[in-house]
Amino acid sequence: MKRKIIIALSAFSMLFLLGGIYIAVTIEQAASEVDNLIRLHRIEILREHLLIELKSAQSDLYLKNTRHAQSIDTVVSHVQTMSTALSGCFGCHHSEPVVTRLNHLKNQVEQYKSALGRVFTMRANKNRLEAEEDIAYRLGMELISEADNLTTMTNRRLNERTQAALKHITHTKNLLYLILVVVPLAVLSLAVLFFRGFTRPVDVLVTATQQLKAGELNYRIEGLKDEYGEVAAAFNEMASSLKEHYLRMQWAEQIVVLGELSGGLAHEMMNPIGGIKGAAQVLSTNPAISEEHRDVLLKMVGQTERIESLLRSLLNFAQPPKPNFLLIDVNEVFEKTISLAEKHPLFLSKKPRGLSIVRNFDPHLPKTLADPIQLQQVFMNLLLNAADAMPNGGTLTVETSHEEASLFLQVAIRDTGSGIDQNITDKIFQPFFTTKSKGTGLGLSITRRLVEQHGGSIRATNNPSGGASFTIDLPVTPDKVSAA
Repeated sequence: MKRKIIIALSAFSMLFLLGGIYIAVTIEQAASEVDNLIRLHRIEILREHLLIELKSAQSDLYLKNTRHAQSIDTVVSHVQTMSTALSGCFGCHHSEPVVTRLNHLKNQVEQYKSALGRVFTMRANKNRLEAEEDIAYRLGMELISEADNLTTMTNRRLNERTQAALKHITHTKNLLYLILVVVPLAVLSLAVLFFRGFTRPVDVLVTATQQLKAGELNYRIEGLKDEYGEVAAAFNEMASSLKEHYLRMQWAEQIVVLGELSGGLAHEMMNPIGGIKGAAQVLSTNPAISEEHRDVLLKMVGQTERIESLLRSLLNFAQPPKPNFLLIDVNEVFEKTISLAEKHPLFLSKKPRGLSIVRNFDPHLPKTLADPIQLQQVFMNLLLNAADAMPNGGTLTVETSHEEASLFLQVAIRDTGSGIDQNITDKIFQPFFTTKSKGTGLGLSITRRLVEQHGGSIRATNNPSGGASFTIDLPVTPDKVSAA
């Protein structure tokens, strides 16, 4: 998000900077164009002024020797003003052809001035005076014609440049108006996009918190990036942790309620069941009983033994014996349990179908404090479940491992059966939950409780290649076990 903010601010700054530079350059160009037009108009005025002074000097020549003749001072003033106007024309920058024409015009003005000087100062030789007057008159007319052509050319070009400049200024003005409209809209659009990019993740986070508040612990945030992605990851982790704690609390409440209920029920039922079993056994030994009735009594004894087994499981679940912690080698306990399991009827019945056990024991597995009897019960229950999950045989992999920096060692039991239905993964450790027709639903519950008494944890997952995997984490440090 920081990167987006920096990019947005940079975009805004760049937009304003480019817009400001363009406006400044445009205004500078327009001002330069206006200055150029003013300079050209000054040239036009100077040339028109020169034309006027030429005509005034020529008029003084016309009026000579008449009663309207101008004084010599007036004539000299007109000639000097004419020279000043011509000098002003050279004060501006011109192209080379124009400078050539001005130089030619300057030579003509000098000749005209000389001719006028001779006309107004000569007194003798009337014929010579008339000739000088003719020369002055001819030079004046040529000068007037030249100045008039130069002024006309200047006016035409000036009008063309004025029209072009006005058109350019109008175009620039319209463009500036367009910029004044477009730039705020562009900034507003960028701001809207930026704030949408800022508020959308916030809305997603708010929605997620509302879902979590409503108890939807499975809700997860997806699709957020940058800092919001980190917040989303933290939220998802928090939701997972809350769900885990919630399930643990739910499990603890179930344990308490079921423990009290099953403990009391088992105690109340043990004595009557024992009496029924004893009576059935006594009756079955009576010679007067027919074989048919004796079979019924023996079946009754078998069913009461099954009920006793269930009641003992209830008692173990309700009031499991406290573990007797000893410093043991988990690999040795596991190996002994496998040896016992291989003699179990469930394993023996699978042998002809190709049930194999693969051992992957960590030779450097550290010893830990645990109750070997309870661990054997845990391992045996998981091994029997794994064998039962492979009715047609398969491979049973048992594995122990430990990372050097970890405070826990791992025990894994994997089978190649059909795996666990995803819909019941979170329920298999609940008391009385079973998918077996003859199961009690207490085996995995007792297993989990025994593992937790050792300060560990157990989880079930499906293998990528098929089958289920049960992983147990047992603490290595004795202090951890004691604290648990």
